[in-house]
Amino acid sequence: MSIAVIIPVLNEADGLPSLLKRLLPLGFEEIILVDGDSHDRTVEVAQSFLEGLSHRHARILSVPNGRAAQMNAGAAQATADILLFLHADTQLPHNAKHIIEQALFHSPAIGGRFDVRFPQDRGLAWLISRMMNYRSRLSGICTGDQAMFVRRPVFESMGGFAEIPLMEDIEFSRRLKRKGSIVALRETVTTSFRRWEQQGPLRTIAQMWILRFLYWVGCDPQRLHQYYTHVR
Repeated sequence: MSIAVIIPVLNEADGLPSLLKRLLPLGFEEIILVDGDSHDRTVEVAQSFLEGLSHRHARILSVPNGRAAQMNAGAAQATADILLFLHADTQLPHNAKHIIEQALFHSPAIGGRFDVRFPQDRGLAWLISRMMNYRSRLSGICTGDQAMFVRRPVFESMGGFAEIPLMEDIEFSRRLKRKGSIVALRETVTTSFRRWEQQGPLRTIAQMWILRFLYWVGCDPQRLHQYYTHVR
């Protein structure tokens, strides 16, 4: 069972070395990094890490900015059985490939996601991550921070991510769970706490819940995006 890791990036030159140093040894068959018109050295940094790998194993694409469009472009280039969508500020566990293979190999599940934690797993960060995981497990909805993965034929049959500026992960997850069962892994990925630190935890929680509520009741994602403080 082969797995392609698809990473949408935008101005991630500072964080990419840490991500790629840990990701490259994990044994994934394909790594596809999709740049969304970065203005820093993101592409150059990626090339310095990936240039020694085979063309099939690692590719760098450049497309117009937009996380959904970037992930769709990466998926269109993938040939692996499973598509794993990874944010540039999220680290996978060392045995992530084995975990995903075990979750799907003898299972009718069509996809899944990991639990999430923050680097400093204590205090308010601990509470927020546990609430995120509990909400996801209860609702069956997963987010991009949780390293979503899906069987490639299923992704293609769904037409990929809706190319909207906000909530593309929620929208895709809602459609995905109607297609079949989703594995809610208890193994964790570690994702950045930067948005919470920059905006403040309480303000970030309030903003996220308000935006999600407005999305659930039918507000246009294009309009919601105008009110979203975009930290990637």
